[in-house]
Amino acid sequence: MLHAHTSNQPAPQQHPRDWAKATDKELIAHVLERYHVRHREQLPELIGLAEKVERVHAEHPDVPAGLAAHLVDMLQELESHMQKEEHILFPMILRGQKNMAVGPISVMESEHVQHMEALQKMLMLVHQLQLPEAACNSWRALYAGVGELRDDLMEHIRLENEFLFKQSASSGEHGCCGGCGGR
Repeated sequence: MLHAHTSNQPAPQQHPRDWAKATDKELIAHVLERYHVRHREQLPELIGLAEKVERVHAEHPDVPAGLAAHLVDMLQELESHMQKEEHILFPMILRGQKNMAVGPISVMESEHVQHMEALQKMLMLVHQLQLPEAACNSWRALYAGVGELRDDLMEHIRLENEFLFKQSASSGEHGCCGGCGGR
C-alpha cells in the first residue's frame, strides 16, 4: 500500500457495513471521504512511480510501458466524474431531488463502465500485476498501489451502482424522472 503502511502504525481495521441499510447521506459521506479523497491521493503517487519505473527500466521486456500516460488519462476522467458527482448528483440526492437524478445517475453509470474498461487496460499494462523476479522496490510499490487502486475503484463503483444509485432510482414510485407524476 502507498499510504498508512509506510509508517509503523497498524492499518486501520475495516468493519463490514451493511450499506443497504445506510442513508443516502451516509453513503455519500463514505464515498467522498473514503474514495474521492483516496483516488486524488493515489493517482498522482502512482503516476510518479510509473514514470520512474518506465524510465529506469525502459529496456526491460516486462516494463509497464504506457502505464504513466494511462494513469494520467484515468486521473483526468476520474476527476471529471467525481466533480460531477460532488457538484451535481450528490447535492441533488441530498436535497431530496432523487426523481430528478435519473438522468445524472445514468451518465454516472455509463462512466462507471468506462472506468472498468480503464481498469482492464491498466491491468493489461501491468501484466495482471505479475512482477518480474528481480523487480526493484519502486516497481513493487507501483504494482501494490495499482492493485489497491483497482480494489478501491471497484468497491467505489459497486457502492454507488448497487446501493446509492439503486436507492435513488427506486425512491420515486416508478424510478422515473417524476415528470409523468409517477404514472
